[in-house]
Amino acid sequence: MFIKNAWYVACSANEVSDKPFGRRICNEPIVFFRDAQGVIQALEDFCPHRGAPLSLGRVVDGRLVCGYHGLEMGCEGKTIAMPGQRVGGFPPIKKYAVTERHGFIWVWPGDAQAADLTQMPQLEWADNPAWAYGGGMYHVACDYRLMVDNLMDLTHETYVHASSIGQPEIDDTPCATHKEGNAVVTSRYMHNIQAPAFWRMAMQANGLDPEAAVDRWQICRFTPPSHVMIDVGVALADKGGFDAAPEHKAYSVVVDFITPETETSHWYHWGMARQFKPQDAGLTAQIREGQGQIFGEDMQMLEMQQANLLRHPTRKLLMLKIDAGGVLDIAMAGTSATLLARKWESALLVNVDNETLRRVLDNPEAMAAVERIEGWRALGDNIIETIINIYIK
Repeated sequence: MFIKNAWYVACSANEVSDKPFGRRICNEPIVFFRDAQGVIQALEDFCPHRGAPLSLGRVVDGRLVCGYHGLEMGCEGKTIAMPGQRVGGFPPIKKYAVTERHGFIWVWPGDAQAADLTQMPQLEWADNPAWAYGGGMYHVACDYRLMVDNLMDLTHETYVHASSIGQPEIDDTPCATHKEGNAVVTSRYMHNIQAPAFWRMAMQANGLDPEAAVDRWQICRFTPPSHVMIDVGVALADKGGFDAAPEHKAYSVVVDFITPETETSHWYHWGMARQFKPQDAGLTAQIREGQGQIFGEDMQMLEMQQANLLRHPTRKLLMLKIDAGGVLDIAMAGTSATLLARKWESALLVNVDNETLRRVLDNPEAMAAVERIEGWRALGDNIIETIINIYIK
């Protein structure tokens, strides 16, 4: 269920200092440490002597020393020394491709020889003094694909985040879904509305009248394996919306790096990058605190959702118009489906808006993915004609 030949955020760069750091990623226990030159390294978190986790040991002169019996492991996954033992015949352990970039440690859990740095996400805001960034990390007890579904469907904001970023206009505004290269994009634009509480705070921080009417946007971009970047913001009404001049808007990018741990848990690295008042450290801290509370609400919902799905593994779920982004995520990610898509009844595609359904039907990649959803084929060879004739006409 995991895409292993891809880059994932393992942790923040400052989490790996002079001690080994262990983390399970895509169900593989990995130990991270720095060599004698301070360069990040990653190995299987397994001592070949007795199977102890190397992450419970220490780092000496750039070598991992097992905390159980003192075995010394080199950066290539080969045993260098062990007190009182010849180590030439010791089996090696797996070495992972790993790199440090943008303040994060990135790991490629699959074939290290296939690791490709050109597949790293391009982050406009990273290491850029014109932007400020603040964020955190949550360990979430649910399938990582539930988090992807959550972030690609922001309709839930009206209900889960009613006191901060939610508002009824989200429900009233249609959401469009399309492909851009290897990304799936869902977007929603609201016009001439009042900003919700979080954005009123941001407007005031940027010198704008928080009571003024605004245009608001939400543009969610999913890229495989599990990264979601969301352009969000408000601009004074009739000033150009997303394209408004900086002095007329408060604009940010919600950063979501979602790293699978097990089938029912993941590491959620979240944050917000902004271009307004980038030097204001107090504002960065205020936004991080507010965003942390918002994502805490998501975590509560998703963990209880996961528990429900585990209790009812055979129950089918509805596929609605707001879930359309997940359909195209299937094709783009190259996996069997998002967690929810695997439980959708294909006949309920009737609830998808006509435009999105037509794009799915016309897209060979999307159709190939949809056909892998359990229940689709059972509807018969004439399913496309049936849907078009009954539900589109």
